[in-house]
Amino acid sequence: MTWYTFIVRLLLPFALLRLWWRSRHHPDYAPRWAERLGHGPAVAGAPVWVHAVSVGETRAAAPLIRALLEHHPEIPILVTTTTLTGAAQVTMLFGDSVIHRFAPFDLPGAVARFLDATRPRVAVILETEIWPHLFMALRDRGIPVVLANVRLSERSYRRYRRVAGPIAKILAIPAVIATQSPADSARIRALGAPAKRVHVTGNMKFELSPTAGLREAAQALRLAFGGRAVWVAASTHQGEEEIVLNAYAVLRRGFPHLLLVLVPRHPERFESVGKLVRSRGMTVVERSSGVPVTADTQVLLGDTMGELMLFFAAADCAFIGGSLVATGGHNPIEALALGVPAVFGPHMFNFAEIAHLTLAAGAGMQVNDEDGLIAAVRIYLGDAGARDTASAAGEALVRTHQGALRRTLSLLEPLLSPSSANP
Repeated sequence: MTWYTFIVRLLLPFALLRLWWRSRHHPDYAPRWAERLGHGPAVAGAPVWVHAVSVGETRAAAPLIRALLEHHPEIPILVTTTTLTGAAQVTMLFGDSVIHRFAPFDLPGAVARFLDATRPRVAVILETEIWPHLFMALRDRGIPVVLANVRLSERSYRRYRRVAGPIAKILAIPAVIATQSPADSARIRALGAPAKRVHVTGNMKFELSPTAGLREAAQALRLAFGGRAVWVAASTHQGEEEIVLNAYAVLRRGFPHLLLVLVPRHPERFESVGKLVRSRGMTVVERSSGVPVTADTQVLLGDTMGELMLFFAAADCAFIGGSLVATGGHNPIEALALGVPAVFGPHMFNFAEIAHLTLAAGAGMQVNDEDGLIAAVRIYLGDAGARDTASAAGEALVRTHQGALRRTLSLLEPLLSPSSANP
């Protein structure tokens, strides 16, 4: 592990410089960046520690965290993220009911300080976050590790194969590895994970049950929009907004009252995307401004945190970003759970199985380019029958694939007893 430690230490100054830069632009982050070095207040009560890197992982972990809060109110819940957007998502979803920290860098000193302060009884790591120093420190302290909702793409599998020996030793540490699919299980066993510890539990991102309150808020939002047709372009990346805006300009010819809700993936791009929309001569309202959408508003810029599900619930059709550029796509399940047809591009390798299920169910369409995007959105906006069929198919797909939460909890429960907590 010497080579790995050397590389991490070599990169540390650049990581610290990035933290300093973020601290300048995000005042709330400035007092907390030292948490990445393992510093922070002590946490009492041997918490369950749930690590979710960013927004997607936090949303996936939300049903599990809620279940733990409900069934084990006596156990504190510690949630860590590595991104500011992930931290904002934790605050929005759970407020003060959980403790939030930024996860430490994977260096022995930072990990030791973090574990000394928090002393978790079990560590639940979402998806495929494999950190050698952290895993070994947890093993040495007798803290059980659960890898939950594990997704291992063919691309990631090939990358890990290059360091198969060290990876096999690390994958021998977790007490439980809960995967999303049989293919994920097969790949992670091929990397050396003990077969008896690998379980197919399903994808917790399907564990969505839209509340009556959300649907009521969405209905109120649509009324505030004036009853217009609504197209949401969600989690867009650089290079996609131009395509979406081009498509919107064409679609407006057939749907002159169409409202585009444009939600860039990264908050630091909100301002530049707003400038891009205005440079096209389009009328834009920032959601954060509180300015109402009027009949003249063409684009609502979703520059707030935690409102994407609300926008989906108020939409007629959704484009899932990160898929027309080679980013790997984002998760369409939230749109599907709300009965919103999902359109995505060719680059869905991060969500290949979900994309396949969506297409097989008839709950969405995959397109290759701008022309394909225009054609697909035009169908869902103009053909109520096609829209309703896709809507029903999406809701049914989500219901069919639920159950991962129950299965994951059954594996986690034996590790929550007082005897598993650290002295």
